Amino acid sequence: MVERKVVIAAEVGLHARPAATFVQTAAQAPFEVTVSKGGQAPVNGKSILAILGMDARQDDSVVIRVEGDGPEAEELLNRLAEICETP
Repeated sequence: MVERKVVIAAEVGLHARPAATFVQTAAQAPFEVTVSKGGQAPVNGKSILAILGMDARQDDSVVIRVEGDGPEAEELLNRLAEICETP
């Protein structure tokens, strides 16, 4: 398992296009992906409704967790973090 805390940079937060891009990227991988904000329970990173329901806004911190090891899991985590950190 790999995880990283990132800050949402997009003005719209993790909504609309950034959320769709995040979910599409996560769905392409064979790993379980979860995202949590603050003290909330983690949500499925492959579910657009779960991601939108988190209400992650600009400057919020989220923790992305990829249930897997090795370079593929790290690469997925890097791509997901980049989506969140892109303004």
